Amino acid sequence: MAPVDGDGVLETFLRAPRRYTSHQVAQMAGVPVYRARRFWRALGFANVADDAVEFTDSDVEALKTLLGMVTSGVYDEEHVLLLARSLGRATTQLAESQAELGVEALDQAGVPLAERPRAWRRRAERVVPDLARLLVYAWQRQLAVAAGRIADQDMSAVRLSVGFADLVAFTRLSRQITAVELARLIDAFEGRSADIVMSTGGRVIKTLGDSVLFVADQSHVAAEIGLRLVETHKRGRDMPELRVGLASGPVIWRMGDVFGTTVNLASRLTALSLPGTVLADPELAEELEGDRAFRLRAVDRLSVRGLGELAPFTVTRAGSH
Repeated sequence: MAPVDGDGVLETFLRAPRRYTSHQVAQMAGVPVYRARRFWRALGFANVADDAVEFTDSDVEALKTLLGMVTSGVYDEEHVLLLARSLGRATTQLAESQAELGVEALDQAGVPLAERPRAWRRRAERVVPDLARLLVYAWQRQLAVAAGRIADQDMSAVRLSVGFADLVAFTRLSRQITAVELARLIDAFEGRSADIVMSTGGRVIKTLGDSVLFVADQSHVAAEIGLRLVETHKRGRDMPELRVGLASGPVIWRMGDVFGTTVNLASRLTALSLPGTVLADPELAEELEGDRAFRLRAVDRLSVRGLGELAPFTVTRAGSH
């Protein structure tokens, strides 16, 4: 279904007039329309009707660029589709968050609904060029860091320490507060958690509203992150307590996400952990032995769903009771 743009908002953000159908775009790129639509969907966009005039010159150039990666031999088509999907996922989340921030800014400014389209157009003209430059800057910086980290590694199976943290009783709390309060809580949790993970030397893989998945190259870094997360959220007056699960082992790294038994184990340990507690698998605990910064205490064997019985350890700071 084609989007309606009676107020010209879409073209303001697209920064070009819509003048082509999907068949015309495919023809100009020199490919069948079904193939063009594969790339379109991979970027996160739904198919539009055959006669819908929804595409700009930029859409034609984008399709030619993707096809050029295939014909030049830089990637095969399946890898280009994977690249497009990762780009689509990242930019979808980015665009949604920026649109929400724009709405909040208009709400705070008291802009009436009838005047929103005009206000959106003014905002787009002012901020889109700057945001486009920032997007390229941030992406290039992140790419440099990622390339430097993984250039000499087999990313199909790396060894990492994985942490999973979630807010206790979040579902019950979400029913007791307003939507605005819930949004503020999630923003505070995600921002605070990301800051702790990054400043301590870890990497945030993803946030899921009430939880965060992170990784670290060393077990002591993961343990420090887990403890700082718990301690920080305990000090927050309006923030629920946190619980953390940690595990070390082989991890499959794919398209910016991590998979495998180690990730599943960290998640399961989080579900078994008590509020305000960091629970680690035996492998990570063994790696922490001899580290004077931490105190390990064995707990009773637990049945971990899908992984059998396990004898985990709580992790606290040395000298704590």
